[in-house]
Amino acid sequence: MTVAELETLAKKAAGNWRKFDSFGWHERPDNAEQWCIVYTHNRDSTLLDQANAKVIAEEMKPFTTSRYPTARAETHSHWACGWVEGYSIRVYNKAGKITKAFEKWCDLKEQMDHYPVLDDAEYSRLEMEATLKNLPDAAWRLRGEYELPDDWVHQVYYWLGVNDDRALENVDDKGAWPSEESLRAAFDALGYPKSN
Repeated sequence: MTVAELETLAKKAAGNWRKFDSFGWHERPDNAEQWCIVYTHNRDSTLLDQANAKVIAEEMKPFTTSRYPTARAETHSHWACGWVEGYSIRVYNKAGKITKAFEKWCDLKEQMDHYPVLDDAEYSRLEMEATLKNLPDAAWRLRGEYELPDDWVHQVYYWLGVNDDRALENVDDKGAWPSEESLRAAFDALGYPKSN
């Protein structure tokens, strides 16, 4: 990102919260016109947004935990999705120069513009966790037909990964939702007995 591009972004960002509709910032800093508010995720966010928010939190930590923070974690209520989380970021310091915190935010946004995933491993971890949570609901009808061991969810997940990886494809960025056909194949292959 060029200096000119950063300066343009800074001019647009400083005081952006004043343009928010039906917005009240109750704990704003004294020099709030020098700050912007950005959001990373909300109650209904997809796995991608959740993964990126975690990475952003790590990247912003030096700015939120310093003796004179230039960024603050924010949680705001929202009429449509319950809550939104992100940061208030000081755009300009006392000398009128763009802060490192705002530069970092712009760098992260630029990375996501080029490739939407900030950390592939974190995103994959969230996909797997969501799929493991989805499996009991996806198999709700079949669970009455079979005698399942306590660790069936993990066994089925790994069996599908080896034998039917398409069943583990992410659906609507909320994890996989295997079909009953795929689950039945896994149950039979794993030797789960039928219920009497």
